[in-house]
Amino acid sequence: MVPERSLIIACGALARELKQVLDANGWRHVMIQCLPPELHNRPEKIPAAVAERIRLGRAHFDRIFVAYADCGTGGLLDAVLEAEGVERLPGAHCYQFFTGTAAFDALADAEPGTFYLTDFLARHFERLVWQALGLDRHPELLPLYFGNYRRLVYLSQGDNMALMAKAEEAAERLGLAYQHIHSGLGPFTAALNGIGGERVSWAS
Repeated sequence: MVPERSLIIACGALARELKQVLDANGWRHVMIQCLPPELHNRPEKIPAAVAERIRLGRAHFDRIFVAYADCGTGGLLDAVLEAEGVERLPGAHCYQFFTGTAAFDALADAEPGTFYLTDFLARHFERLVWQALGLDRHPELLPLYFGNYRRLVYLSQGDNMALMAKAEEAAERLGLAYQHIHSGLGPFTAALNGIGGERVSWAS
C-alpha cells in the first residue's frame, strides 16, 4: 500500500527536530514546509500564514498536519484549523508540547517566573533574544525585561553539550537560576504518528 502524500506545515523553530523524526522513521512520503520562526514575535499573523499554506497544499497532498501549538494566537489558529479540518500539535505552546501538560504545569506552579529555552532558542539566543530585545545596545533594559523572572529552564530535544553550555551561559547573562530538562523527540513521534504510519520508539 502506497502511503498518502502528507505535508507538515511547521514553525521554523521545529524544522531540525521534525526532520530527525522523519528520517529516523523512514517517512519519505512526508514533506515539511516551514514558516519563519520570527512569526512568534507577531503571533496574530500565524493563523493567516498557516491558512495560506494549507490552501496551497490541498492540490498536492492527501493529508496536512500543522506543527504549531496555539503559540499565542489566542485560539485563532484553532479556528482556522477547525474550518480546514486539519490537526495541530497539542498544547498552548511548544514548551507544554515538549514536556506534556502535567509536567509543564508542575514547572509553572513551582516557579511562575520561568523563562524557557529549547534547542532552537539556545542555538539562536544571541539573535532571537539578546539582540531582538535590544540588550546588546541597551543592557540597562535587562531588569525591565527579566526583572520578574527567577529561573531559566532549558528543555533539550537532543544531547548536545555545546547547546547545554549555551543555555547555561544564557541563564548567567540573564541573571537567572539554571535548570536543564531533557524532553527528547518522543513527543514529535507520538504527534506525527497519524500521518507517518509505522514508527520507531524513542527512549527519551
